[in-house]
Amino acid sequence: MDSSTQDKNLPATPRRLQKARQDGQVPRAKDLSNLAVLGGGMVVLFVFVPWGYERIRQAMQLSFTFDAHSIRHPEVILENLALVLGEALLFFLPLGLIVAVGAALAQIAVGSYAWSAKPLTPELSKIGVISGFKRLFSRQQLFEVLKLIGITVMLAAVASLFVSTHLAEFGTLLLRPLESALSQLGRWFMVGVGGLLAVVLLVALIDVPLQQYLHRHRLKMSLKEVKDEHKETEGNPQIKGKLRQRQREIAQGNSVSRVPAADLVVMNPTHYAVALKYDEKTMAAPHVIAKGADLIALRIRDMAKEHQVPVLQAPMLARALYAHTEIDQQVPAALFTAVAQVLAYVYRLRAALRGEGPMPGEPPQPQVPVELDPHRGRTPAPTAR
Repeated sequence: MDSSTQDKNLPATPRRLQKARQDGQVPRAKDLSNLAVLGGGMVVLFVFVPWGYERIRQAMQLSFTFDAHSIRHPEVILENLALVLGEALLFFLPLGLIVAVGAALAQIAVGSYAWSAKPLTPELSKIGVISGFKRLFSRQQLFEVLKLIGITVMLAAVASLFVSTHLAEFGTLLLRPLESALSQLGRWFMVGVGGLLAVVLLVALIDVPLQQYLHRHRLKMSLKEVKDEHKETEGNPQIKGKLRQRQREIAQGNSVSRVPAADLVVMNPTHYAVALKYDEKTMAAPHVIAKGADLIALRIRDMAKEHQVPVLQAPMLARALYAHTEIDQQVPAALFTAVAQVLAYVYRLRAALRGEGPMPGEPPQPQVPVELDPHRGRTPAPTAR
């Protein structure tokens, strides 16, 4: 089956989630904002109402005071009105600012924010009867309808309970003095808003994880989308392979300059060349410090002869080292014995040239495991007759 027709049943990748956030697609818990607005507003009112009520009462009392001076100077009435408006703004503006900050912090706390202007860009694809019909009967809309029904039922239950338990007190409210009546209304207001906040808190505790789930469900991916994203992120494997090959060739070409520091160069006889170095104080095993094929192999050979670095013809060992070892890496454990044989020969040869021992015999033919030879199983090219 074509992967493009598969259901989107795979979870969204981190890159998909990040791209959705950049596009302004984040889970939005509206009930959490409602809770922050109502709860924050209630707390601010509880703190500021005594102070604000007294200041506004004094200002209104002053504005409704008429005397001979006010009659002779009507502009005083406008000044008193401006004073009342100033006191009201001084009370309500901080209230609105604090509530707005609380709502914003609540959304930031659950990750429902995105610094993107893309949601403001009009999309013609979303305008249409079919697209609107799909959104109307989507899973998101179903949950919203069920949530609103639940909120309505719970609010109705809380309101009916409150009214039934305070019905007798409502009848005596008009018989009380104004200040006592206002005080009683304030207490009822706090109790009523507290019940409302309890309902909104319960809904928010359910809505926040629900919106997270719906958001991730909308961003689910098919197998084809995951593969395409992997290709975009990691790159095409064939192109990456070619890039790595090119980087390897450049590194091999640059490594030619390190040949003078080598202890030995192993060749095959012209197609491959590998320069080895071993320092028993700093190395646990011999390291490859340069290698190359074809023209680079010839350059390594010429550089070795120019700086009197021994060059040993060991075709199978050269091929194995070239295929299974990278530059500045130690030789594989399976090749320790073969490399030790050729290094021992070179050390004896150097000692003999310094007059510290007899000349060694024929160069060794190191034994290399057949499975490490990259040319294993190849059919040799026919020779011309």
